[in-house]
Amino acid sequence: MDNTTPHEADLPDGASADPRRISRKGLLKAAIVVSAAPLLAGGGVALARDAASSGEGALLAPTPQCDDGDDTTPPQMEGPYFKPNSPRRTSLVTPSTPGVPLTVSGYVFGRACRPIPGALLDFWQADTNGSYDMAQYAFRGHQFSGADGAFSLTTIVPGLYPGRTRHIHVKAQAPGGRILTTQLYFPGEPRNNTDALFDPELLMNVRSVGNGRQGTFDFVLDVAQTPGPSDPPTDPPGGTWTPGTNYRAGDRVTYGGVAYRCRQAHRSMTGWEPPNVPALWERG
Repeated sequence: MDNTTPHEADLPDGASADPRRISRKGLLKAAIVVSAAPLLAGGGVALARDAASSGEGALLAPTPQCDDGDDTTPPQMEGPYFKPNSPRRTSLVTPSTPGVPLTVSGYVFGRACRPIPGALLDFWQADTNGSYDMAQYAFRGHQFSGADGAFSLTTIVPGLYPGRTRHIHVKAQAPGGRILTTQLYFPGEPRNNTDALFDPELLMNVRSVGNGRQGTFDFVLDVAQTPGPSDPPTDPPGGTWTPGTNYRAGDRVTYGGVAYRCRQAHRSMTGWEPPNVPALWERG
């Protein structure tokens, strides 16, 4: 077992009293290879569900697919820059921290694609110049997934250093479970083709927002779970959007072959289809 920040038993960061149900098929994500569009050139990387409907791009394997019997998030080497006992925090930056702002968010699931609350996530990365802080704990921090399995990290896009493409290190551990040590990667990076450690299954989905970037990734840990009787593997994420339905924040639906996530609770009605009301629904 790797060294890691000890798993604390207190309440998870961002825990909520009403956990959201996440359907297994709602996790089907993948990045497409856009060799001519490096991360800092603007424009995010399309999700597989978008590219599949438009016929654009070459699809990679799902990241991760999360279904009964599918592989969990693949591990990767720890590397020489890990330090135990990182501070507990969800932001690794201050308003004056140099670099391109980045948020990384997603969920932690077990093998049956049910959320894992209180999962430990310990992140570390290089600064904008490609250097790791080994004296203190800059760009290092751990947090716990919420009651719905969600996590969010505020940081910057890590810099490059010799031999590696851009990446973020992470250790993920379910309460009392084994530790997954892995790395997250950015789509469209030229060095992805030359980095011997790069794994396309560990690509985040990244898009440009203002002067920063937003990345998403869902971890699937090797934790046995029993699927809920109302959550069969073939169901779409939350079902197809229908009028006259009470939706809660966080609910996921499909409409026109595209997945959406509910921003705020409401009762749906004709004319409020997800693509028509961005205040209520966001793609993804």
